[in-house]
Amino acid sequence: MFKCVLAATLAIAWGGVAAAQQPAPLMLFFDWGKPDIRSDDLAVLDQAVATWRASPGSRLTLSGYTDRSGGAAHNLRASLERAKTVCRELEKRGVPSSAISMAGFGEERPLVPTEDGVREVQNRRVEIRVGS
Repeated sequence: MFKCVLAATLAIAWGGVAAAQQPAPLMLFFDWGKPDIRSDDLAVLDQAVATWRASPGSRLTLSGYTDRSGGAAHNLRASLERAKTVCRELEKRGVPSSAISMAGFGEERPLVPTEDGVREVQNRRVEIRVGS
C-alpha cells in the first residue's frame, strides 16, 4: 500500500542546515511525459536504500521537478507523480513509508535554465536526500 508522506516544503526536511553542509542529492531523471523510472536509474535507488540503511533513524526526502515544456499546474502534478513513483520503488526495496517524505516543485529550481516550453531531461528529475 502506498503511504508516502507529503512534505509541506523541502525546508521542513533540511531545516536551517547551510547548503555547504548538505551532501549532493542522488538524482533520477525521467523521459518526457513519463513518470516511469528508467533502467539506468535503478542503481540510484539501490544506492539511496544502502545509504539509508547505513544511517539508522535517517529519512529520505524526495523532491520532484519538471522541465518547462508544459503548463505550471500540469508540471506541478507531474513532479509529484514522479516523486510518488520513486517512493513506491523505495518501499518495494524495504524502506518504510514512515521514513520517506516527498514534495513536487514543478518547474521551479531547474538544473539547466531554459526558456518556457523547452524540454530538458536534466530538469525532469527526482532528487533523493538522506538525512536525520
